[in-house]
Formats: sequence, C-alpha cells, structure tokens
Amino acid sequence: MRAHTDITGTVPGAAIDLGDVPSPEAAGWLDRMLLIREFESAAGPLAQAGAIPGGMHSAIGHEAVAVGVGSVLRPDDVAAAPHRSHHVALAKGMDPALMMAELFGKRTGSSAGRGGHMHLADFGAGFFGSNGIVGAGVGLALGAALAQSYRGEPRISAGFFGDGGANTGRVWEFVNLAAAWHLPLLVVCENNGYAVETRIRDAMAGESIAARAAGFGLPAVQVDGQDVAAVHRAAAQGAVLARSGGGPTFIEALTYRHLGHDIGERGQYRTADEVSWWERHRDPVQRLRAALVARGDLDDDGYEQAAGRARARVAEAVSAAEAAPLPDPATVTGGVTATELRIRTGS
Repeated sequence: MRAHTDITGTVPGAAIDLGDVPSPEAAGWLDRMLLIREFESAAGPLAQAGAIPGGMHSAIGHEAVAVGVGSVLRPDDVAAAPHRSHHVALAKGMDPALMMAELFGKRTGSSAGRGGHMHLADFGAGFFGSNGIVGAGVGLALGAALAQSYRGEPRISAGFFGDGGANTGRVWEFVNLAAAWHLPLLVVCENNGYAVETRIRDAMAGESIAARAAGFGLPAVQVDGQDVAAVHRAAAQGAVLARSGGGPTFIEALTYRHLGHDIGERGQYRTADEVSWWERHRDPVQRLRAALVARGDLDDDGYEQAAGRARARVAEAVSAAEAAPLPDPATVTGGVTATELRIRTGS
C-alpha cells in the first residue's frame, strides 16, 4: 500500500470510535454528510453540461472535515472557505436550494446569481464566503474573529484552506496574527494530498503542516479527516478554548478528494487504483455508516431512508434552480461600489 500511504503519511484507519456521541447527533452527522455527497454528485454533471456556468470544484471525500468542524459551530458563528466550499457551506447550515440557485446563476440564489460557485456566500447562515485566492478563506474568518473578540462576543470563526495554501505566505500571516491576538479562530487545513496536481511531499519540507503551525505557539493537531468523530473531537477542544478566550487552534485534517481538482479534469497525475483504494477503504460516509451499524444505531433500511431524504432535497433544489429566473440585466450595478476616478493631467 506504499503508493497510498505516501500521499498523506497515513495507513488505513481503524473503525470510527463514536465514543459517547449521542445517537441522534451521530445520525445528524450522517444526514449532513449524505446531503453534501448528493449535492456534489448532482452538481458535477450539471456543471459539465453547462447548466452550472463556470465549472466547479467537487468536495466528494471531504464531507467528514466540514461536518466534524461544523458540528461545533453555532448558528451565529462564522465559517469561510476556499474555492472548494460547498461542503463547508452546507455543514454550516446553508439551504441547498439557495446554493443550487446561486450555482445556476439565478436570481433566487444567495447572491442573486452574481457570485456563483467561486464566490458563494450566505451571511444569514454564517457562511462568509468562498473565493479563488489561495488561503483567503482563513483571512475572512480571521477578520470575523477579530470583530468577535473586539465586541466581546461569545462567538468563534472557522477558516478552511487546502494543503496548497500551506506554501502560501498569507496563510501564515493569518495564523501569526490569530495567535498573537488570541483570536477565537479555528484554522482548518484540508490536506487532500495534492495542490491541484502537485503531491504535497514534492513541494513541502518538514514533518507536517500541523508541525509547521505549532511554531506559531498555538495548539496544532493532525487528525484523520475521513473520521468525522475524530474531526469533531479536535474541533470541540478548539472551540472550547476559543470561546473561553484561549485563542486559536490549528487542525490539519488528512482527507482525499475522490474527483479531480475541478470538474472535467483529465486527472493524469493519479492512478485509477489509487483513487479506487481511497473510495473503498477510506470513504468518510461509509466509515460513519459502518460505525453506526456496529453500535446498533443503523440498519440498511435506515441508511436508505437517510440517503433518500438527501436525494429528495437535492432534486427539489435542482428543479427550483432550473425554473428560477435569471437576474435582471438592469440591476447589474446594484450593490456595486466604486471610487471616483480622477486623472491628473499634469497641467
């Protein structure tokens, strides 16, 4: 299995230990992960067909990271993400119908169809947005955490970024400020082993991303990102620390994307055997399913019912997005700000 363990330094994980997690809470995690999986599975072909303009970046395989962190965030907490963001937004509580309409570029979307996949946001749900600037999601969350701290609010923020951002200076500037100012921030690195097509071990020196983060004097842990319970426990410790004024926590979650960097990618940098191995042995949805079955909380019928609920919600979202109107071109400048341009002529 060496070809696989080289990716993140992990081997096939043991069974998920749900410990004392209440059955309803664990069942809720499964519901949310199935919703994310179904949303991404439906949106991908729609993007390839052109119904979703501009393409998209699928998060299939990352569900446990978003749901594990999202499980400790309250409705009035904040999350921000990079370009691969649907799972984070859904885990934070964004309505899939609102999101699908935005991806379609329709007037009923969360940003009236003007943000789309790459600039998704829903401030009502506490999702402060995604964007294409590498590592910028941490900066958005940092700003929210600064405001929360300044106002003395009992709230926290979570900023997500990918392993490619670990070699970007702005990420460590954000981490440094959060640690220096003791901000209520969870910094979450979704390490899926590849920065687009570059394997992390070909581009990063040092023991791990978490070890690099520890140098800034904040708690930094590496967890199995395909184990929602492990992510939840790490995030819960960080949330308690942040809410008590103890400052930020850095979480490196080892995960794996089942699809390419973006929809339609040729994917010549990974073998089919590698992807298949992760799908068969490390799928986060199926690992949680197995843990619930082992504990007697779930059977095949219960799983199919949960999957059916997710399919129904996403199907409704797609139908509503297809039927929704496009934005009115007359409102294209609405909400847009600008600074008056004054050109010096030199006379």
